[in-house]
Amino acid sequence: MPKKEVKITKKIESKCKYIFVVGGVISGVGKGVAASSIGRILSDRDLRVTSIKIDPYINIDAGTMNPTEHGEVFVLDDGDETDQDMGNYERFLDVDLERANYMTTGRVYESVIRKERNLEYNGKCVEVVPHIPLEVIRRIEEARDKANAEVVIIEVGGTVGEYQNMLFLEAARMMKIKNDKGVFFVMVSYLPIPSKVGEMKTKPTQYAVRTLNASGIQPDIIIARSQLPLDDRRKEKISMFCNINQGHIISAPDVDNIYDIPLNFEKEGLSNIICEAMDIKCISNTNEDAKRWAKFVKSTHSYKDTLNIAIVGKYFNTGDFTLSDSYLSVIEAVKYSAYTSGVKPILTWISSMDFEKDPKSINKLSGYDGIIVPGGFGERGVEGIIKVIEYARENNIPYFGLCYGMQLLVIEYARNVLKLKDANTREVNPNAKSIIIDIMEDQKEKIEKKKLGGSMRLGAYIAHLKKGSVAMKAYKTDVISERHRHRYEVNNAYREALEKAGLVFSGVSPDGKLCEIAELPDTKHPFFLGTQFHPEFKARPLSPHPLFTAFIKSCIKNKSK
Repeated sequence: MPKKEVKITKKIESKCKYIFVVGGVISGVGKGVAASSIGRILSDRDLRVTSIKIDPYINIDAGTMNPTEHGEVFVLDDGDETDQDMGNYERFLDVDLERANYMTTGRVYESVIRKERNLEYNGKCVEVVPHIPLEVIRRIEEARDKANAEVVIIEVGGTVGEYQNMLFLEAARMMKIKNDKGVFFVMVSYLPIPSKVGEMKTKPTQYAVRTLNASGIQPDIIIARSQLPLDDRRKEKISMFCNINQGHIISAPDVDNIYDIPLNFEKEGLSNIICEAMDIKCISNTNEDAKRWAKFVKSTHSYKDTLNIAIVGKYFNTGDFTLSDSYLSVIEAVKYSAYTSGVKPILTWISSMDFEKDPKSINKLSGYDGIIVPGGFGERGVEGIIKVIEYARENNIPYFGLCYGMQLLVIEYARNVLKLKDANTREVNPNAKSIIIDIMEDQKEKIEKKKLGGSMRLGAYIAHLKKGSVAMKAYKTDVISERHRHRYEVNNAYREALEKAGLVFSGVSPDGKLCEIAELPDTKHPFFLGTQFHPEFKARPLSPHPLFTAFIKSCIKNKSK
């Protein structure tokens, strides 16, 4: 897939600029998408932009965080397990980010303590302030240098006033003192409209701004999130009580499509406001990238047909609610390929547990044009997923399995075609006679010693594709690089038998030992394919992933039949 090249032509004369994005009133207000959209509109003005996410957790990385609480774990090329907003940054900016672009409280403290143990502070008394904020600043500058950035956008997770954010805000305040015009603050705040009141209320945002003021920081721009656009009266009140220029209050009403947001920001002149306020000299926003983005956004609103796609997974339920963020990258990857193909995907979330509780409910899958099983871990819901895969295979419904979805594809085939009825993965049943999916050799010692955090097979690895396969037809090349996150792999002891039974391992590691893609030929099934890697992590709005596109095209053909 084409990558956006880093431009080396200098467009601004001043030093690097820093934009901190913070949240007010509620979490989940859309800071990540706002930060990504700001990056997009500044990138469209030919500025070199990089983005940083600060996660205020003690976890060293996002790999040990519960996906139903924190959202998906997004894996970078270098193997770092990060917050899902890193995926938004990559998709909006069309760049590959690095470990330097992600930090947590745990990661920052770990660095400071390690330096203290190595006497890198030359015998000083190491204190929370200033040494923790200084380490935060060092990491921001490291990310800046690696990207050769002219603008660095830093999203601070959570909301202002939370105890765990204080040290990151202190770092931002210290940077502002040293470089007044070079540091800019954007607050993304929420303005509720209580149903029984019927009026948009600004008071929560006023309190959020005053809380930020208590940290020594005054926002330069307020992005006002709400159900409806802001009226002038609300802008006047925010301007008066929050000490901010009325023209710097940006209305951000709810939208169905997050990719409209950069264009909506530009309608409010946001990039001009930022460039003028920060003394950035840049070109107009009419370059080729801006045109391509506008064309993509147009495709999301003009489609010829719809597709019904079932996503069968394990990480949907959080209390009485469904958290689709557990599979955010999968959702977006489907959208990119669908819109490019002229259709709109209608996604339905189905818990695999449903098919275990009521096996007859499997027949409802006949109403879908395609089925996706994304990644996961553990035994819960596994038998339900295997029933889904069997149904898709026998009824010629396009099936796309990702990571665990590929491993369970192989197990289903072993059970129902090879007739190895006890076929299983060691992860679920270590005592099964036929261990089709086994622990990777280099993972055994790590598990025994409980070295579990950040120790999976992570990041980008090369794979070779089989000529004439569905995979190679999609990629149009025989060598690919994809991102991984797993401990288990196809047991090569069963590989020959599976291949004789018709399953094709169309993608393998360079040494031929690791099965990366399993599929049925397109002469036997419209689309029955699984990947050990996570192709969704490399899908972009301007460059949809070829496997997702191949899957969508097969769904379109399936629907026409």
